[in-house]
Amino acid sequence: MTTTDELKKPLEGRHALITGAARGIGAEIARALASEGARLSLLGRRRDALQQLADTLPGTGHAVVVADVADAESVTAAFAQARAALGPIAILVNNAGQAESAPFHKTSLALWQRMLGVNLTGSFLCAQAALPDMLQAGWGRIVNIASTAGQKGYPYVSAYVAAKHGVVGLTRALALEVARKGVTVNAVCPGYTDTDILQDSIANVVAKTGRSAEEALAEFSAGNPQQRVVQPAEVADAVRWLCGAAAASINGQSISVSGGEVM
Repeated sequence: MTTTDELKKPLEGRHALITGAARGIGAEIARALASEGARLSLLGRRRDALQQLADTLPGTGHAVVVADVADAESVTAAFAQARAALGPIAILVNNAGQAESAPFHKTSLALWQRMLGVNLTGSFLCAQAALPDMLQAGWGRIVNIASTAGQKGYPYVSAYVAAKHGVVGLTRALALEVARKGVTVNAVCPGYTDTDILQDSIANVVAKTGRSAEEALAEFSAGNPQQRVVQPAEVADAVRWLCGAAAASINGQSISVSGGEVM
């Protein structure tokens, strides 16, 4: 006879908040965690897109909250709304991010601050907002979606690379602070992934160089030893694992999902 415990999904009853959840990697992470039984708060800037995703997810009662992760007051208000809807936050996935390119000598202060704001400050603010719930419960998972740009350098994206290196550093430092408190903090570092950000980059290459989209895609794929781009579901599966009980000893790590580009 099948018992209730056997039927229970691994993350059932856990409240997971995902930033940048409306599309791409964030949407795939939402699908992965919902399939494990988590109750989700989907955070982003576009309520309509978030709600459209929420309506298609397994389970019921998922919440939608709108915020700019780089704005402290916006984050505080959004996390309060999520907590009011679904209770204390047990899992945080800092996925919201943005990539802009420019040669270093043409990188404006505004571009620099945008990259730090969304990619690094956003992760900091959201972790500060979620962590008290996890510490009180004695259990929690924080997963920061960094990038191979947090593990190595790339030309023409110095601000983005600096921000993602900051995310990796934040991951390592916070992981040590909470190591004895039942909370783990890890980063997942995808290589070039089949998302809107990559499509925008391909369009930028086409516009500036006159190469075809196929040639541009081949150039982005060339750094991956498997000679392909990563799929969002592959990144989501790494996040799913880190959020589960089997990954309790994985802490402070930067897991590269890049076909061997970073070892």
